[in-house]
Amino acid sequence: MDAELYALAGKVGDALKARKLMLATAESCTGGWVGQAVTMVPGSSHWFDRGFVTYTNDAKREMLGVRAETLKKFGAVSEQTVREMIKGTLSHSKAHLALAVSGIAGPDGGSPGRPVGTVCLAWGKKRGPPPHSVTRHYSGDRDAVRRQSVIAALEGVLALLDEV
Repeated sequence: MDAELYALAGKVGDALKARKLMLATAESCTGGWVGQAVTMVPGSSHWFDRGFVTYTNDAKREMLGVRAETLKKFGAVSEQTVREMIKGTLSHSKAHLALAVSGIAGPDGGSPGRPVGTVCLAWGKKRGPPPHSVTRHYSGDRDAVRRQSVIAALEGVLALLDEV
């Protein structure tokens, strides 16, 4: 067990439970790691609705309704795509809040415009302003990039909850 992730997921759970809110996730490069982190916490069924692992473009389109045009124009690792992942996650779940992650964890798959370690994240609410997204650049091996992405995703939920 990763004590840091467990503590962070517990903090997210406490904040969601206190507000009687549910979370859903849409993950690509993290492959369900955010979902694993939150479900390590006992009682997470009170605040975690579901997680979508949409590793391929087909999965993003079929499960979350990400538009083919978005994927073609901006790519899977883009703020436009993660914002659409948020919309699909919220419309296909009972969650009040959602997070989305898509990135290039490596060791290959990068390009000059999107090097390995590029990760796009988004957070949004069912009712409220459009989803907020960011692009981050992490260093390290595949595991390090993915772990940093999970931490950022969970920290983003806490930041979003500060606005609720």
